[in-house]
Amino acid sequence: MYDVCVQLFRDRGVELEDIADCAKLLQKDYYPDLTLEEVMDAVKQVISKREVQHAIVTGINMDIMAEQGKLQTKELESILMQDYSLYGVDEVLAYGICNIYGSIALTNYGYIDRVKPGIIAKLNNHIGPQCNTFLDDIVGAIAASAASRIAHGKEKGDSGEK
Repeated sequence: MYDVCVQLFRDRGVELEDIADCAKLLQKDYYPDLTLEEVMDAVKQVISKREVQHAIVTGINMDIMAEQGKLQTKELESILMQDYSLYGVDEVLAYGICNIYGSIALTNYGYIDRVKPGIIAKLNNHIGPQCNTFLDDIVGAIAASAASRIAHGKEKGDSGEK
């Protein structure tokens, strides 16, 4: 399922490095020597979790069905195609990812969802026929969760805990 998720991202114009760049942005002030390789490892670990994979597949498929006109409820399709600001289910799905990684992930997600750096801004610009209502939030949640993983890992390493 991991490979399915990575391919879904690629098909939608997102590379894992794009997600890692967002996660690194969240941690750069705390760990200035953090390498992209370390961040990529954290991103891959987040995507390796079954709950995260289910969120990725569900959200991206909702986006695809909306843009292909395959949703039974046309009002929902319209909401998804315009990424209607009062539709919060996309954020709820993202919270589900962040909840696995705790309060640091949730606060990081809130920040990244507000500032929309890098690939998240590109996905959120609504130019073209691609629906990214769920995708931008999923990418942000994975970046926030990877940043949380890094923070927790560095904290353990700094304090000597196992």
